[in-house]
Amino acid sequence: MLQLFFVEDIQSPKLTGDNAHHAERVLRMKSGEELLVSDGEGSFARCRVASISKKEVTLSIVESGKESEPEIEISVLQALPKSDRARETIELLTAAGVTNIYPWQAARSIGKESDKWRSFSIEASKQSRRFFIPKVKEKLNTDAAIELCKEFDQVLICHESAAQKLTEVVKSAKRTLIIIGPEGGISDNELTEFEAVGGKSVKLGRPILRSAHAGIAAISAVSADRKSTRLNSSH
Repeated sequence: MLQLFFVEDIQSPKLTGDNAHHAERVLRMKSGEELLVSDGEGSFARCRVASISKKEVTLSIVESGKESEPEIEISVLQALPKSDRARETIELLTAAGVTNIYPWQAARSIGKESDKWRSFSIEASKQSRRFFIPKVKEKLNTDAAIELCKEFDQVLICHESAAQKLTEVVKSAKRTLIIIGPEGGISDNELTEFEAVGGKSVKLGRPILRSAHAGIAAISAVSADRKSTRLNSSH
């Protein structure tokens, strides 16, 4: 399996900085070996190493292409988790195929910062071989998060006391926003405000998942519904 690196210029790709160091010192790559590069926006190329040093790896393109954008957009409004859970949270969301990640300073958020979320999403994209890096947006307070909800066709609020399961509520939609609360849960006031702008409270079933794991479960359910709808419509 070819190693994936992200580069700024997909037309004339080269590895510099940490990427070059990783290729030369960690992976011990040699001239003539092949790797993958992507711009994180869907374009990619299979390249051959022309020359390599710890500061720069020059590449020659063997073949290139562009992955089509996903048919549906699944975004997550993720309450800031405990600092030691942040990496795991972003890694799981990225692996699940999230489009956009909106950090949310919820009333019960223990975590405070989302500065490293972008770098977490890049590393996770490498591991899961995604040519589209999820976009990590600016941190939002609850008022801004409520306004954000109005931009989506479907808003699903993951809440342990919801009456209906996500699979019973989810519908086929172009743009879906999934709201994941912090470890202490979404407050009653927040829930009321989200529902007032059209959000639907849903539960993911048993057992109750940690905040870090709720996103990947919800994305998987939304994606599965989309696939099921597409299959049924083709018959």
